[in-house]
Amino acid sequence: MAAVDPVLRIQGLTLAFGGVKALDAVSFDVAPGTITTVIGPNGAGKTSLFNTISGFYRPSQGTVQFRGQDITRLPSPQRARLGLARSFQNIALFRGMSVLDNIKLGRHCHLKTNIFQGLFYLGAARREETALRADIEERIIDFLEIDHIRHAPVSALPYGLQKRVEMARALAMQPQVLMLDEPVAGMNREETEDMARFILDVRAEWGVTVLMVEHDMGLVMDLSDHVVVLNFGHVIADGTPAQVQADPEVVRAYLGAGDVSDLRQRLRGAAAGASL
Repeated sequence: MAAVDPVLRIQGLTLAFGGVKALDAVSFDVAPGTITTVIGPNGAGKTSLFNTISGFYRPSQGTVQFRGQDITRLPSPQRARLGLARSFQNIALFRGMSVLDNIKLGRHCHLKTNIFQGLFYLGAARREETALRADIEERIIDFLEIDHIRHAPVSALPYGLQKRVEMARALAMQPQVLMLDEPVAGMNREETEDMARFILDVRAEWGVTVLMVEHDMGLVMDLSDHVVVLNFGHVIADGTPAQVQADPEVVRAYLGAGDVSDLRQRLRGAAAGASL
């Protein structure tokens, strides 16, 4: 069987803040149609990695390739137009705007009307906005089961629904790769199960590749096809969930000199108990 070209390839990515290396020669591939999760202890460099892939940080060395194209020097809006979308660990919605308007903002990188047409809401702008609204309401809002809150201000929503709206805005960008930064952080079990279902469905029904950062080991082991483990900016393990949870280096990164067999048992228990 012929090898499948990665949709995203990270090669030798290095990022430094002063004398501190947040990322040190990080390399891994993301295969199309998979769910890849980046894990690691606090301060391992996970969010720095996401910020570098999405264009908020510029690396000192290494490359980010998207569908065979080197995008290392492209600004974030151009990466978004190519099909790279992300959500944020700390919710980055416009709290005074409605759910629908927040989601519509995700499509701005693909709009074709100019500022003058938009300002006066001329024919082309009106038609484009109407089509955009219909697409969002029929596909994204229905898909994420948020029809009942589409006109509500974001500030009035509970945390779990705000996280869902953030995912909706990223989906409005029509991504080929959806980057989710801690999508279930702070959620209760029911909210976590709902989000896990949406992540699986967006891959299965929309054909979107998912790259996420997550601390919930039950979710990671249950959903992921591929796990990358960072520690102090280095990749210390890269493989299937089973391979990663059996790696002694991963255990040492989480527990220091702790009991290797104990963490392995906890990781297996988290995966077995996820039932998502």
